[in-house]
Amino acid sequence: MERLAQHIEALVFAADTPLSPEDIQLCLNETFETEFSDEDVATAIEQVKARYASDEFAIELVQIAGGLQFMTKGAYHAAVGTWLKQTTKRRLSQAAIETLAVIAYKQPVSKTEIEQIRGVSSDYSLQKLLEKELISITGRSEGPGRPLLYGTSVKFMDYFGLKDLSDLPKPKDFKDPDQEIGERAPIEEQVPSSREEGEAE
Repeated sequence: MERLAQHIEALVFAADTPLSPEDIQLCLNETFETEFSDEDVATAIEQVKARYASDEFAIELVQIAGGLQFMTKGAYHAAVGTWLKQTTKRRLSQAAIETLAVIAYKQPVSKTEIEQIRGVSSDYSLQKLLEKELISITGRSEGPGRPLLYGTSVKFMDYFGLKDLSDLPKPKDFKDPDQEIGERAPIEEQVPSSREEGEAE
């Protein structure tokens, strides 16, 4: 089919989350009432990647969170980061960041386990992280009371630029300030003025 690569380009551009090759293939099959082979789709995806690899473009097609998404190239991260800081008023609170870190490394994990690690209540942080879709409820524990279990979401992977959880920094990486994941965009909440969760936010 002519212009298959352009149709894939349009789909990835329109999607608000990383789009998997399987989803692309299903959409194309239904749209054109034909069966596109895995090879056809893969070849077209590589054509799009090759096109945006050119220095003429500030964005590139990358594989992230199990799918494909257009992202800004590294050379332009500083300008984009400055713009985000200038236009965004809300950040994650320190408590929410701590809670998110515990979930990322210990998932699936219950609220009780999170609070045992942090030493304070995490109700408010969990609520905010769920609202922002950075975490999700993954099921229930088999332990007493069968508490809810929490894990990171696709949006978390997308936000921090991770292909999968194995890309999370290892403990030894924290000794090197240059070891960071993605670009930290201040997308989150206004820091409350009152004390909560047993600590200043």
